[in-house]
Amino acid sequence: MDSQEQNEQRVVWTVVGTGIGPLLLAATDEGLVNVVFHAADAVRDRALGRLADRLGAEPVEAPAHPLLAEAASQVDAYFAGARKDFELPLDWSLISGFHRQVLRELAAGVPYGAVVGYGELARRVGQPGAAQAVGLAMGANPLPVVVPCHRVVESDGGIGGFGGGLEAKRKLLALEGVLPEPLF
Repeated sequence: MDSQEQNEQRVVWTVVGTGIGPLLLAATDEGLVNVVFHAADAVRDRALGRLADRLGAEPVEAPAHPLLAEAASQVDAYFAGARKDFELPLDWSLISGFHRQVLRELAAGVPYGAVVGYGELARRVGQPGAAQAVGLAMGANPLPVVVPCHRVVESDGGIGGFGGGLEAKRKLLALEGVLPEPLF
C-alpha cells in the first residue's frame, strides 16, 4: 500500500427508497458522512462526484457494508414510524465551524416530534442574533433526516425552507406528528 492509498479515505454508498423519494447514504470509516435527497441517477452521480472531490476518494457502491446496511435499516424503520432516533456514528468532516456547532445542537437537542425556531437554535449555540446563519447551516446540512433540519421552523409558525423541498419537509413533520398528514 503506497502512502497515497493510506491517506485516502474510503467512501461507500447506497441508495434507499423512502416515503420522500430515494436517499443516497454515504459513509466513511468514521461514520455516515452524507445523505442526499432525490438521489435518482443524475443527482446521485453529481453527489458522488462532489464526495470524491471533497474526500479524495472515489465512492464505491456497497449496500452490504455494515454501516450502510444499518443506516438503511434505521432509515426504513424511521419512515415506517418504528424509530424515533438514529443511532449511527456520524462523520462531520463535510461541515465545520458555526454550521457544525448548530447541527450538533440540533441533533442533540431537538427530539422527534418537536420543532425549534431558527432564532431559538441560534440562541442555544450562544449567537442570539444569528437566525439567518442558522438557516444557512440548515441548507448546508450534509446529513438531512438523520440530523433533523426539517425540525427547524420560522418563529412566526411558517414552515421555513428545506433542501429536500417543502413537500418533503411537510411529509417528515407529518410523520413525526408535528403537522397533519398531507391530503395528497
